[in-house]
Amino acid sequence: MELRQLLEQHRLMAIVRGRDPEASVRTAEVLVEAGVRLLEVSLTSADALRVLEATASVVGGRAHLGAGTVLSTDDARRARDAGATFAVTPALGEGVTAAVELGMPVLAGAMTPTEVLAAHRAGATAVKLFPAGALGPDYVRALGDPFPGIGLVPVGGVGADQIPAYFEAGALAVGVAGPLAGDAPHGGDLEALRTRAAAFLAAVPSR
Repeated sequence: MELRQLLEQHRLMAIVRGRDPEASVRTAEVLVEAGVRLLEVSLTSADALRVLEATASVVGGRAHLGAGTVLSTDDARRARDAGATFAVTPALGEGVTAAVELGMPVLAGAMTPTEVLAAHRAGATAVKLFPAGALGPDYVRALGDPFPGIGLVPVGGVGADQIPAYFEAGALAVGVAGPLAGDAPHGGDLEALRTRAAAFLAAVPSR
């Protein structure tokens, strides 16, 4: 299934960024056990490529795994080789171009209307609207008028209580890091992670 279809279907992408490699892998596993089907492992995580490889092995066909903070050709190539099936970037640049050239679907980071259009023209499957917490659902709604065909995925500071408003504003999906993962990727409480995962999944409106 194409990334655009996956975003439309699952609507929630969990982002794992941790200081503890083993805890990061376990975080991803718990998220999948809870029902999350889209995962992003940030390349800023400790030993990120090993975390990607281990997560790909652990979650198997139960979830779709991407690599985040892809900034360069080397990032994209190594992430693909480690098991990532799509790339996520915080901004436009070499990471977007490299992922597209490698045949990896890419969720490209953008903030302004000019950047959103540039990301689309660069071949992005959808646009990661970042940082969403500084913009809010009204900004997603405003961008939807001139760019109705470009899927917008708010990321950054999205809380469970805000999710319905983002979808009402026209978001394709949402991406969540800290508010969902909490301290779990650093060796923190996995039971609390399960509770948060249930809350976030419940907040996502059914299609």
